[in-house]
Amino acid sequence: MIDVISMGEAMVVFNPDIKGPMKFVNGFQKNIGGAELNLAIGCSRLGLKTGFISRLGNDEFGKSIRTFARGEQVDTSELKLVKGYPTSVYFKEIMEDGNVQTFYYRDKSPTLTMKPEELNESYIKNARVLHITGIFPAIGGDNLNVMMESIRLAKKHGLKVSFDPNIRLKMWTKEEARKVLLDILPHVDILLAGDEEMNIIIGESNPKAIIKKTKEIGIPTIIVKRGEHGSAGYHQGQLIYADPVKATKVVDTVGAGDGFNAGFLYGYLHDWDLERSLHFANTIGSMVVSITGDNEGLPYYEDVQERLGEIEKVER
Repeated sequence: MIDVISMGEAMVVFNPDIKGPMKFVNGFQKNIGGAELNLAIGCSRLGLKTGFISRLGNDEFGKSIRTFARGEQVDTSELKLVKGYPTSVYFKEIMEDGNVQTFYYRDKSPTLTMKPEELNESYIKNARVLHITGIFPAIGGDNLNVMMESIRLAKKHGLKVSFDPNIRLKMWTKEEARKVLLDILPHVDILLAGDEEMNIIIGESNPKAIIKKTKEIGIPTIIVKRGEHGSAGYHQGQLIYADPVKATKVVDTVGAGDGFNAGFLYGYLHDWDLERSLHFANTIGSMVVSITGDNEGLPYYEDVQERLGEIEKVER
């Protein structure tokens, strides 16, 4: 049994050697990224069993990503390498305050070769949660149909569908995102969304208003990520506002939302109460931003325990 399966695109990430505008950067470090893979890695490091459904180019970058995922104990049996479609890459521009701008090169994404009928039903059947994001359909091609089929199979076999809108306006317009994502929301069991994203989708950024509208859509568990203001959540009739956890420093904000998602899903799958799950997720988000990289800052469970003061760190 796999706890969490995610489906999406993984990419090679080039992180700059220095901070500041991209035009002044001469060197980069090669790393691995992609929101859905980050989520799988984050859950795996916390101790959950995870799998990743995707396509990568049959090239050195694709093989590198697959090897990396395997090293993080992510099941890659449904990750295929395809010829003729180069593995997607992106470059990051990191400013002194930790804010990041991304430059994508993913026009011929290997995920465009995926077809709904090729999804492995038996693989999905043996999981507890299917995690998807709004990035996958934004890539184009048949990806939306693939996503909807994955949702159908998940529902058929009793999985919970976890969804992060993850709107990327460099990939589609607000209007395109709104139209597609509104159609996905009624199928979602666990919504993990940023307040700014929900403003694009439903015209609301206030957590209470977001929760009210998405409850009416029929979503049972609603989590609103509020960045430096913490988070809010609704589950089993309970509404909780969770205070932010202050980061020791902010050097790279990419991946914080994925870390938050992993933390919340861990609590959800362990039947924690909403307050504990949100605080755990907020803590992980604050840890991720203190390290450069998309998933380098995703902590192991004992790291979070140390940060929460639940265990003592012994340094020597």
